[in-house]
Amino acid sequence: MAKKAAHASHLRKPGTTAKAAAKKAESKPTAKKPKALKKPAVKTSSAKTSAPKLKRWSEAEVHTAFARFRAANPDPKGELEHLNHFTLLVAVVLSAQATDAGVNKATRNLFPIADTPEKMLELGEAGLREHIKTIGLYRAKAKNVIALSEQLIAQHGGKVPRTREELETLPGVGRKTANVVLNIAFGEKTIAVDTHLFRVGNRTYLAPGATPLEVELELLRVVPDEFMRHAHHWLILHGRYTCIARKPRCEVCIINDLCRWPEKTTFMEAAAENA
Repeated sequence: MAKKAAHASHLRKPGTTAKAAAKKAESKPTAKKPKALKKPAVKTSSAKTSAPKLKRWSEAEVHTAFARFRAANPDPKGELEHLNHFTLLVAVVLSAQATDAGVNKATRNLFPIADTPEKMLELGEAGLREHIKTIGLYRAKAKNVIALSEQLIAQHGGKVPRTREELETLPGVGRKTANVVLNIAFGEKTIAVDTHLFRVGNRTYLAPGATPLEVELELLRVVPDEFMRHAHHWLILHGRYTCIARKPRCEVCIINDLCRWPEKTTFMEAAAENA
């Protein structure tokens, strides 16, 4: 019998044992992988993450604020030096991304020799660049001033137009520049929102907005008509000298009791401690 068994084992097909082992292994149930534990959801408090909702100014508060501005400065003036409507337009174009003081320094020698579009063209772009090279972006600004001078002569008889639509067709003139010219040159009730006015509108919450246009439109809505003529200057001057960017002078602000800025008390207390 032992001989027969040995003989039978020699008669098996090669690989039979390996296949049987593999088949047997496949038939065994595989171990299930443990499920990953879910992290518990973290609940956040909306009260902690959201900024406090500020109260909008009432009509009485707005009127009070501008009455104080008027009492402190009855006839505010823009700080860009100019000789006439044309030089005002040029000065405002040059003031983009530059300080009024820097523009004034450059134009004190420029405007006496180029106070009309015709004289500006006689000076030429190269000559203009020499006068304004201390101002940022002076090459592009010189090109725009020469181009707008040409357009004023060709389309407006050398005069500065008095409508926003016409002003905004001039090279280098946008909405803010047009608003400044309309307000100062022609007495229009416009508001030009620069970086100072944009900060004041949002910080005080007098006229919050995500863009300069939004702030402008909100101011046009809330400012009483009797103050509109000078509102532009009052707010710009307030932002330039009192409600400054890094260290606002809240302790001397004439509207600090109306301002909605949450941090104003910190600056007022610090000023009191250092007094």
